[in-house]
Order: sequence, then structure tokens, then C-alpha cells
Amino acid sequence: MTTDTHSGTGNKTYFIVWFALVFLTFVELFFAYQNVALVMMLVILLGASLMKSALIMAYFMHLKFERLSLTLTLIPALVILLCLMFISFPDSLRVQQLAPR
Repeated sequence: MTTDTHSGTGNKTYFIVWFALVFLTFVELFFAYQNVALVMMLVILLGASLMKSALIMAYFMHLKFERLSLTLTLIPALVILLCLMFISFPDSLRVQQLAPR
């Protein structure tokens, strides 16, 4: 009989992750109020948001310790969700143009 265990994550790891999330939030706030080119600002803000979401999912949702099969199940669902969002974006722009001014 084999037992599949992982070493427990201590409070130190959670504090480090929490401080990283706070730091990334301050970076986002800093760039939100700076006079930077729009594309560059969006790339920085989206990159920081992706890093924050990855940290939250890995440590606070404990997905770091899950099997690879769960991760491979979640990635296609995320891709489908993103595709559905991009399919609906043109409709939202059309509705905005039709709105009375």
C-alpha cells in the first residue's frame, strides 16, 4: 500500500505568497496612475494580474499539490471560456455604438 503525501506548506510560505500578492497589487496601483503608453500599461497590468491569479490558485486553492490530470482538465475549460468571451465582445461593442447619446 502506498500513500501519496506531500510535505505540508508552513505559515512562512503563505506569508511570502501574501506579501508577493500585496507587492503585485502596489505595482498595479503604481502603473495605473502613471502616464505610460496604453498598450504597455495594459500588458503590465494583465501580466501582474495573471501572476497574482496563478499564486492564488497554486497556494490558496491548493492546486500546486493536485495531480496533473486535474490541471489538464482545467486548462481546456479555461480556453473555452476565453473563446466564448471573445465571441461576445463584438456584440458588446455594437450595443455601445447603438446607444443614444
